[in-house]
This record gives sequence, C-alpha cells and structure tokens, in this order.
Amino acid sequence: MGSPTAPRWIVCARCGTAFDCGLSADCWCAAEPYRLPMTKALIEDCLCPECLRNAAGALTESRRNAERGG
Repeated sequence: MGSPTAPRWIVCARCGTAFDCGLSADCWCAAEPYRLPMTKALIEDCLCPECLRNAAGALTESRRNAERGG
C-alpha cells in the first residue's frame, strides 16, 4: 500500500488565496456537494473553499433563473 500523498499548496484561480489540495478523497473539497468542472473549468485550476462555494451558489442561481425563463 502506498503512502498518503502530501497536500500541495496552490493558489485559488479566482482570488489568489493559497490553500492546500489533498489530491485525493482526503482533500477538503471531497466533502463539498459541488466539484470542478464548473463555470470556467477549462481555464481555471482549483478554487479555494470560499470561491468554490460562491461559484456553486452562482451556478445554482443561474440554473434557477434559466428554469424560470429569466
């Protein structure tokens, strides 16, 4: 069995905040209901927890508006 992967420190593609990425199911984002790819996924790397939650909220709102025809 291999050893756990050490977290990598990356910078949020949207706000520039440094945070760690577990690169596995142990990463903080594994517990989030939304994951990449999301909006702009083809040009963005990982997002920090706050930006991921904000992006998920904006995507949810956009989908609601589209369903209402707005």
